[in-house]
Amino acid sequence: MATKKIKKENEVAAPTTAPTQTAPTGQQPAGTQSATDLNIADLKNIALVIDVASTRGAFRANEMATVGLIYNKLQGFLGKVAPENKVEEPTKKADTTTG
Repeated sequence: MATKKIKKENEVAAPTTAPTQTAPTGQQPAGTQSATDLNIADLKNIALVIDVASTRGAFRANEMATVGLIYNKLQGFLGKVAPENKVEEPTKKADTTTG
């Protein structure tokens, strides 16, 4: 007795297109960035996310020490790797002339 394979309603058919080929590991087309690459701007954004999340109360009280430790380590690393170019504001000189 032969059995029939019944396709279920929620079953999805396998794609019929061929898989796309990617560049070999370690080689990327010029001008592209891998999803796993981190740069200084990414680390600055992570610090910003931690700051915003803590301001909005996203962390429990018992998690704050750990979050703060990581945040401080990240800030220290960023300070060493990419020191911000601080522009000094000119100091206002008092106008000593009276007229």
